[in-house]
Amino acid sequence: MSLHVACLCAAWCRTCESYQQVFEAACAELPQAGLHTRWIDIEDEAELIGELDIETFPTLLIADGEHVRFAGPLTPQPETLKRVLRAHLADATPARVGPEYLELAHRLRKQR
Repeated sequence: MSLHVACLCAAWCRTCESYQQVFEAACAELPQAGLHTRWIDIEDEAELIGELDIETFPTLLIADGEHVRFAGPLTPQPETLKRVLRAHLADATPARVGPEYLELAHRLRKQR
């Protein structure tokens, strides 16, 4: 099964600037086969983001081939990210999210 993990940030955000290395390192530790990670600058990739309005950085999206498993802002600590990744990659329960997150997950799947 293909899993997508996307971190939504902005180049001007100082928190995001330091968080990118945390995100990449945490994702590299995951043993998942078929894991696709993506760092998305919401301004540079505005077409991909669509109508999704990100107000808090970083915001994480975890989606499988059919559902969004998690979508929302995180505190920018490495352990928080690792805990969320482990929990939602192991649990295929769909999250209740708005249509904008569902559309983003769909666009990410199509890019593969």
